[in-house]
Amino acid sequence: MALGDLMVSRLSQSSVSVVTNYDDDCDSSAASSHHDGDSSIASRRRDSEAASSSYGNATTAYATTTMAYLPQTVVLCELRHDAFEASAPLGPSESGLVSKWRLKERMKTGCVALVLCLNISVDPPDVIKISPCARMECWIDPFSVTPQKAIETIGKNLSSQYERWQPRARYKVQSDPTLDEVRKLCLTCRKYAKTERVLFHYNGHGVPKPTANGEIWVFNKSYTQYIPLPISELDSWLKTPSIYVFDCSAAGMIVNAFAELHEWGCSGSSVSSKDCILLAACEAHETLPQSVEFPADVFTSCLTTPIKMALRWFCRRSLLKEIIDESIIDRIPGHQNDRKTLLGELNWIFTAVTDTIAWNVLPHDLFQRLFRQDLLVASLFRNFILAERIMRSANCSPISHPMLPPTHQHHMWDAWDMAAEICLSQLPKLVQDPNAEFRPSPFFTEQLTAFEVWLDHGSKHKKPPEQLPIVLQVLLSQCHRFRALVLLGRFLDMGPWAVDLALSVGIFPYVLKLLPTTTNELRQILVFIWTKILALDKSCQVDLVKDGGHAYFIRFLDSSGAFPEQRAMAAFVLAVIVDGHRRGQEACLEANLIGVCLGHLEAPRPNDPPQEPLFLQWLCLCLGKLWEDFTEAQMMGRDANAFARLVPLLSEPQPEIRAATVFALGTLLDIGFDSGKNVGDDEFDDDEKIRAEDTIIKSLLIVVSDGSPLVRAEVAVALSRFAFGHKQHLKSVAASYWKPQSSSLLTSFPSLAKIHDAGGVTIVSSHMGPLTRASTESQPVLRESRVSSSSPHGSSGLIHGSPLSDDSSQHSDSGIIHDGVSNGVVHPPRQLDNAVYSQCVLAMFTLAKDPSPRIASLGRRVLSIIGIEQVVAKPSRPSGRPGEAATTSHTPLPGLARSSSWFDMHSGHLPLTFRTPPVSPPRASYLTGLRRVCSLEFRPHLLGSPDSGLADPLLGTSGSERSLLPQSTVYNWSCGHFSKPLLSGADDSEQIVARREEKEKFALEHIAKCQHSSISKLNNNPIANWDTKFETGTKTSLLHPFSPIVIAADENERIRVWNYEEATLLNGFDNHDFPEKGISKLCLVNELDDCLLLVASCDGSIRIWRDYMTKGKQKLVTAFSSIQGHKPSTRGLNAVVDWQQQSGYLYSSGEMSSIMLWDVEKEQLVNSIPSFSDCGVTALSTSQVHGSQLAAGFADGSVRLYDVRSPDMLVCSTRPHQRAERVVGISFQPGLDSAKIVSASQAGDIRFVDIRTTKDTYLTIDAHRGSLTALAVHRHAPIVASGSAKQLIKVFSLQGEQLGIIRYYPSFMAQKIGSVSCLTFHPYQVLLTAGAADPFVSIYADDNAHSR
Repeated sequence: MALGDLMVSRLSQSSVSVVTNYDDDCDSSAASSHHDGDSSIASRRRDSEAASSSYGNATTAYATTTMAYLPQTVVLCELRHDAFEASAPLGPSESGLVSKWRLKERMKTGCVALVLCLNISVDPPDVIKISPCARMECWIDPFSVTPQKAIETIGKNLSSQYERWQPRARYKVQSDPTLDEVRKLCLTCRKYAKTERVLFHYNGHGVPKPTANGEIWVFNKSYTQYIPLPISELDSWLKTPSIYVFDCSAAGMIVNAFAELHEWGCSGSSVSSKDCILLAACEAHETLPQSVEFPADVFTSCLTTPIKMALRWFCRRSLLKEIIDESIIDRIPGHQNDRKTLLGELNWIFTAVTDTIAWNVLPHDLFQRLFRQDLLVASLFRNFILAERIMRSANCSPISHPMLPPTHQHHMWDAWDMAAEICLSQLPKLVQDPNAEFRPSPFFTEQLTAFEVWLDHGSKHKKPPEQLPIVLQVLLSQCHRFRALVLLGRFLDMGPWAVDLALSVGIFPYVLKLLPTTTNELRQILVFIWTKILALDKSCQVDLVKDGGHAYFIRFLDSSGAFPEQRAMAAFVLAVIVDGHRRGQEACLEANLIGVCLGHLEAPRPNDPPQEPLFLQWLCLCLGKLWEDFTEAQMMGRDANAFARLVPLLSEPQPEIRAATVFALGTLLDIGFDSGKNVGDDEFDDDEKIRAEDTIIKSLLIVVSDGSPLVRAEVAVALSRFAFGHKQHLKSVAASYWKPQSSSLLTSFPSLAKIHDAGGVTIVSSHMGPLTRASTESQPVLRESRVSSSSPHGSSGLIHGSPLSDDSSQHSDSGIIHDGVSNGVVHPPRQLDNAVYSQCVLAMFTLAKDPSPRIASLGRRVLSIIGIEQVVAKPSRPSGRPGEAATTSHTPLPGLARSSSWFDMHSGHLPLTFRTPPVSPPRASYLTGLRRVCSLEFRPHLLGSPDSGLADPLLGTSGSERSLLPQSTVYNWSCGHFSKPLLSGADDSEQIVARREEKEKFALEHIAKCQHSSISKLNNNPIANWDTKFETGTKTSLLHPFSPIVIAADENERIRVWNYEEATLLNGFDNHDFPEKGISKLCLVNELDDCLLLVASCDGSIRIWRDYMTKGKQKLVTAFSSIQGHKPSTRGLNAVVDWQQQSGYLYSSGEMSSIMLWDVEKEQLVNSIPSFSDCGVTALSTSQVHGSQLAAGFADGSVRLYDVRSPDMLVCSTRPHQRAERVVGISFQPGLDSAKIVSASQAGDIRFVDIRTTKDTYLTIDAHRGSLTALAVHRHAPIVASGSAKQLIKVFSLQGEQLGIIRYYPSFMAQKIGSVSCLTFHPYQVLLTAGAADPFVSIYADDNAHSR
């Protein structure tokens, strides 16, 4: 899409009022909207679109008084801008809190010992039974048959009741046993179970109560005596893990005995007590209920036949008892494991109710251990919750270890009672007519509705939804499954805490089993759920591969019916599956994941809609993770010509896509070899691999100066991988600069102009610091041989992108190709062209001087790989002058001249050194000079290392070398997207709109006042005067539009923020650690929203800060170098920039022949506008009316107007200033007429130009005599101001009338103001801030403001 169309598209999407332009054709073209599918533009306006209606209302209100343009564009508010410099968000976790849901080990109860001490027909001596008395044991009346038959039947029934819960266990029954028989039984069970759990069930209804000493009773052989069995012996026989069920009176005695036993015998050993679970029928002082309402073994019945027990108990308390016979309960049709039958549904509801009660009353770790680790234990504890409810009604309190809180009055029992009542009401009809239709219970539908209500009103800070276990149960049912999955997806979308809760309740195995489903609607929501799960916990990748889940997501990725956002989620899931998981990589490689991903990366056809950016991003990340450190996949990627599909994505407008593409290309580089290996291996002779690496590296070098730190970070990581695999060659290239022959520079680095023509690669590297020493590993430093700094080659500034000579490319190989022989060691021949290696070294230096501290650190790490180390410089800042850095680069130190000749030291603050031992002690003068400017620390040299060229002592030739390479961050950053809510908008959107409405109202009111109030004079006395403490004076200043705040900066790039109403310093910070020539411009980005501070340095570096008004809280949002390929000069770059909010564009230029146009939202260089002048640009101003226009002033006094929509971009060129003095300031005149420009030159004249008549200026003000230093034009009021080096400020109207002159500070001594360095108007009020060579910043207002 053409740039002009892009700009029109931007304007057409904003709610703005635009007046007629100087050219009617331009406006007619602007009326047609062209959409390029750029989602970043849409996302940029997600907040502003909501505010546009309020703006429209406000505009109507002031239509009679004012016309104004309030831009709606909002930039730099994406995830990547959230404190990128401070910390990178973590990707899916592998351990820690989020993985607590995963059980360390699953348990199984392998053996069950059932001990029945009933001694039917003989009552124990300490029990007095009532009449009639409870007699049923395992639902059998023992007195209905002979005692021997009865006890055998009871044993069989009890065994079959337990088998319902754990059919695979081995069951052993001992009826009325002796002590010896119990011992043998226990030892046999433990031997069989091995490390599995053993269940010991004890029915002591026919023996005395347990003793206070912790003994239960068994029999002697003749059944004439009760024999005590100490709990300690039982515990020693069964060991752990074990679970005990004691169904006898005073069972609490046994629990107490176990507690004492484990406290005494196992102090310090929590394992024994933790793996020992006890369920006891009653407290130590209680007796089992004897009412005929209950069976004699009511506790056992609750534990093993809960549905029967629960319905019988409920029936006797329900109104249905009049019409339903209890015996019919035994005839409920269906099977417990068939949810489509009445009995199955009752069991299903009972499981959901008891699970929900446990989930809501237990700590999550205890819930996991009791209800998720062992199927039998989980069933017993669910049924224990029922036992507590039923037995509490008989004044009996079951107890357990671990202890459970009381649950008998939990409100979920009401839901169970209702379900039981609905069941029992239709039971007679179903029993009479087997063909009668069974009416399902509304229980699950109602619970899902309750869960939905919670989703509408709940949050992280409220009580969790108690229906979560029910949602899990509902997943088992086809009729409720879709609704349950949708609601579950909504819940998981609330944040990582919600995912953790769902995993803790046990959702994982259910959604894993659902993967093979073929229903399209289920597949989509399942992909979303798995996205949320894997965004939290990476460890699930193992389970997915084991169950073949990767194939499901690959099929979904390749399906045509899915939306791009959903396919992006599938790509994310696959990326997590292969992330650092070799089995996952192998499985996905076999399933042709490379082919599927590359198929979607094909360029869309002309009529096809553009690809979803998120989908493209995750396709690249998925590919990168698939072949990361996986040679076989890398080979397949090269065979499939993957880089041909990836490289075009490097120009995509979204930085995330560009960064992901760099990541994919970087991981395609094989670093599986060490520089010390024999280069004659077959792997090294693979021409195809060499060609692929050449293509990849040349592609990466294109984006080495990308506008996004996220992209540049990935370039640094990719270059580190390349440097690791080509260490020797890169070292040789870098070392060749120190060759004695003067032509070494020409023969080392080919002309960048030639490289650009040949390979399409442009290396931009600004402000490289000096190199102090260099050599190959075994070659001594040639200290005396240097390139003279006065030589034409030495000062040519190659590092800044200017061509050295026309024929330099002819020598690109000859200068270094024979450097391989050193001290008899033959270095391997280079695999790539030397031009590529040269470009890589340049790119590494570019990164090492990056405006972003994080990228600069990465760049230095890359340099260390090829043996270049940064000398740690600590700038010595004198007391009282904090923030001022040492000017190392300007000091002609012996030993540095060699590097200064070719690394252009005019702005360098990156001292570097090769890691080799010096051949002689450093000169005394050298050390003295260093001490004078800064403190330098040299790392210890690796004297004994076989590879002394490496910078880091840890980076030897050991196997750990690879692990110390810089790690990519784009994958983790991208994962953060899926951790955030995807289904709902931000909660604070209403607040954002309200704040914007308030600011718009304020702005429009004050714009009206500015436009229509008569300004007769600017008062000489400032309303505020601030001593900034800047030693070198103020370089630039800025007034905040909506707060009484002024921001100022000095030449040392220190920024200070001051409240001029309260006269308090709010914050002060350094723009960066190595200031050079000060700050050229301060701008506010997103002025009507949460505004950011854009700081432009004189070297072209752009840094954007947030939270800059809070002390110590400032955060760097983004940083980049806005000047590309500039030509160094003796005067330096002197960059000039301007920001245009409505278009989201930043314009920058300086001592160069073009104007750079940056899209700040895309963080991308959109265009380079030819300046059509031999002189450098000295002033820039963008139109506040048209997002396409800008004016530029030049060093020769000429002025040019540009429109980026026109083909040649230059609209007109004029020279209003007759003397060849540089233009100091330029601006469009106030109001909406974009045809009039104000320009001021250093000669002191201010010219008013109408571009419709470019021949002459229609108004000239001779403001100063050859000393004009600053110009300010109000955005809306008809007023301009100029400052002079002769300590003077003058204010004029647009008609040329002088409105004021300022010479003195308001003090008793009438001190004159300093030499004026900057002037800035408030955007919406008539306030002028002035900075000077002295430390004072003053704020002036018009007389009307003073009178008010």
